[in-house]
Amino acid sequence: MMRLALEAAGEAAEKGEVPVGAIVAKGDEIISVAANEREATKDPTAHAELLAIRRASETLGGWRLSGCTLYSTLEPCPMCAGAAHAAHLSRIVFAAPDPKAGYAGTLHDTPGDARLNHLIAVESGVLAPEASQLLRDFFKARRAK
Repeated sequence: MMRLALEAAGEAAEKGEVPVGAIVAKGDEIISVAANEREATKDPTAHAELLAIRRASETLGGWRLSGCTLYSTLEPCPMCAGAAHAAHLSRIVFAAPDPKAGYAGTLHDTPGDARLNHLIAVESGVLAPEASQLLRDFFKARRAK
């Protein structure tokens, strides 16, 4: 699943988007695939994770995504971690941690915050070197321009 998310992230980079890809899956079934679309849509909420959650909800016909896993190439930001919580996702798996905006364990742990009414299991570091390299290469090229 993370390899597919990395493919989506790579396609986003080719379009000038920050290379983040996300998948929502239920078991081995892929429900949705998305990549960042902020530049294309001029929408600050068009993060890969949020788009994948929206599309999964449309596909499944409801907002509750219990039993589903969100795979993301980058640790979810506050908005995306909040959306995962609101969708009642069961699990988040991410590749690279985000030291500037990570809300799944780095800056804050929204999925594991016991004050909330729903906890989400989190697994981090899956294919982190590949995801980190994709981000580094993208921002290096952007700075060179």
